[in-house]
Amino acid sequence: MANVSIPLPRSYFSIPKFSTKRPCFTPSASSLRISCSGVAEFDGSQNKGGFLNFNVIKGVACGILAACALSSAAFPVTAATQRLPPLSNEPNRCERAFIGNTIGQANGVYDKPLDLRQCDFTNEKSNLKGKSLSAALMSDAKFDGADMTEVIMSKAYAAGASFKGVDFSNAVLDRVNFEKADLEGAVFKNTVLSGSTFDEAKLDNAVFEDTIIGYIDLQKLCTNKTIGEEGRAELGCR
Repeated sequence: MANVSIPLPRSYFSIPKFSTKRPCFTPSASSLRISCSGVAEFDGSQNKGGFLNFNVIKGVACGILAACALSSAAFPVTAATQRLPPLSNEPNRCERAFIGNTIGQANGVYDKPLDLRQCDFTNEKSNLKGKSLSAALMSDAKFDGADMTEVIMSKAYAAGASFKGVDFSNAVLDRVNFEKADLEGAVFKNTVLSGSTFDEAKLDNAVFEDTIIGYIDLQKLCTNKTIGEEGRAELGCR
């Protein structure tokens, strides 16, 4: 159970006497309850409108905090229980990459999974460029030397895949799982990498010129010891 109290500054509302409890957030796996409390004491000089404004803003603040608490409690469970579907036995499933995911794109929505696991696209120079591979299952696939410029790979699962020397210039690679992927010599020029993870990935000689990435994601990426000095300088790693 989580009990959350919202402390609101006295000076902002011009309330002479104001007291709240300190916030306490202790979620449990079985239940989650969000409660907000704030006690305002008026000395009679405050008008009714000020009291209403206080309650309105307090309610908004409580709603925002409740949403954050629910999100932080739910997402770890989802990640921990995620399972991949069985390998597709669809004929020519690898060739579906040349068509791509025609719906959803950035949201990773699809009518059926784009299963490219264990497929070999080594030195593919024309059929992958600019394709939408959103939410594609790409683990253990080979893309070495491929031209994947302007590709959209939002929410793709590429753990353990090989992308050695791949050109990802102008591509959208947000929220991609590159765990243990081989990205040696990959080019991320003007590439969106926000939300993507690179745990234990190989990034030797990777190029990060004008890469678009959030600050928190950048800090995580900079912990990868395989990134060379030039790559770290391009990213701005400290």
